[in-house]
Amino acid sequence: MKQRKIYFYGSLCLAILSAVMLMGYQNSNEVQTALIKIALRDAGNKLLLTNQDSTSLVLPIQKLGESKYRLSFQKELTINPDSVVAIIERSFQKANLSSHYQIEVRQCQDFEVTYSYQKNKTEEKSIIPCSGRFLPQKCYLLEVQFLEKTASSTAQLIWMVLLIGSSVMAFVLFLKRKTNRRPISANGNSIAVGKFQFYPDENKLIVASTEIPLSKKEVELLTVFVENPNKVIKREELSKKVWEDHGVFVGRSLDTYISKLRKKLSDDTSIKLTNVHGIGYMLEVRND
Repeated sequence: MKQRKIYFYGSLCLAILSAVMLMGYQNSNEVQTALIKIALRDAGNKLLLTNQDSTSLVLPIQKLGESKYRLSFQKELTINPDSVVAIIERSFQKANLSSHYQIEVRQCQDFEVTYSYQKNKTEEKSIIPCSGRFLPQKCYLLEVQFLEKTASSTAQLIWMVLLIGSSVMAFVLFLKRKTNRRPISANGNSIAVGKFQFYPDENKLIVASTEIPLSKKEVELLTVFVENPNKVIKREELSKKVWEDHGVFVGRSLDTYISKLRKKLSDDTSIKLTNVHGIGYMLEVRND
């Protein structure tokens, strides 16, 4: 397998793998988000119960960012910081969530922070002020920001970079493959055939400043082939296009002219006139 093909298919496989992995992480993130919302709703319910409120609602949990969520309530309540710390910690532990987060209690009216604290994995690094001080009955919002970057977030970023990089590489290689697949192109009144320049109007090939004359039939045959590279052309089709209305066709005439053309093109190993047994001929154009 050619090196360019290896790179192309390798990039394509890596792009597919990256897309599959990202889909997996996306599903994992959705599960994690649902779990966080359940834990916050559990904490909200317990906070209402500490206010002897068993009827009002915990409003829908809002996701404010990648790792930030908001807990809000239908009615006003009194906030006991000690209860907030303990209840949220227990709810998060039950859900097996990260123990590195920051909580802010905000007033609904002006979004001012009336109480906040930071919880860390180790108690000595946790910052929990204002223990024992109650916040008066008001409308409050609780916002939680998870501070720890999870391994899945890092892996997701890596797979995203790999997806973009491999997709770009595969696309570039695909364009090069398309561009190079057929090194037969028009240039004024000449056509590039491998390293030859084919001048159909002047009945000649030119390679390395050497002019190779062609007969009218050779020109007509080569024209058909360069218009259909890497494609099998049936003997009947070649005979019809080249010999129809031009006199009597003898069965061996086609083979004779093919042989002459093959000899004249033999200086370039990247192109080859191939006999497809029982069917016809094909101009093979290889990418080396």
